[in-house]
Amino acid sequence: MNQTKNTMKGPMSTGTMNFNHVNVDLPKLSRETIDGVRYYSVPDEEELLKLVSITSVTSHFNKEIFVKWRKRVGNEEAERITKRATKRGTDMHTLTEHHLKNEDLPEVPPISKFLFNISKEKLKLINNIHTLEGSLYSKQLGIAGTVDCIAEYEGELAIIDFKTSAKPKPREWIDHYFVQCMAYGCMLYELTGISVKKLVIIMACENGECVVYEERDKSKYIKLLTEYIRKFVRDKLELYGTK
Repeated sequence: MNQTKNTMKGPMSTGTMNFNHVNVDLPKLSRETIDGVRYYSVPDEEELLKLVSITSVTSHFNKEIFVKWRKRVGNEEAERITKRATKRGTDMHTLTEHHLKNEDLPEVPPISKFLFNISKEKLKLINNIHTLEGSLYSKQLGIAGTVDCIAEYEGELAIIDFKTSAKPKPREWIDHYFVQCMAYGCMLYELTGISVKKLVIIMACENGECVVYEERDKSKYIKLLTEYIRKFVRDKLELYGTK
């Protein structure tokens, strides 16, 4: 896998730092949603292979938790919270991507700008960016997805995921975030032979905190990833068997 370094230069409205980028060849994949499940079309010799999105796998594993939450707060409130969180997260990803590409920032609502601003000190620790919003897949695991960022964080290559929240989440609540990151790490290694050192979650919160969660125990999350995939496949086979 050929890698070349270049510094992407452009207008900066968020500071004076220019982030260095490392060119890594990754596939461009199309995606579609079928029966509520997202799939990516992956080249397989002369055909296209449909692989399930890792986000669909992690969502399925935690489905019961969200069902209970919706029941507790009510459908109307759940929809309001979900819509707001989705908009907040999308804006944050957009701002972060432009910032890390050394580009001017688009206009966004004040809350999104606030969340981005409190995360900038943590974003300064990112450099040598391999990809932003890059497509990945693993034929061995039968999954695919779009990673937020692969870059060095404090000098070590990492899978980096950007999250927003009302307030910091307890560490035990975010295992599924690390499972998703580990999946991207496995896909990256299968496609390029590049191995990351750690998994990083950067969470900007409406209470003014920006928290960084790091995980180096990759074997733990490879094991959990296997459990997530097995449950998804098992439950889908059981569902198809009843039709």
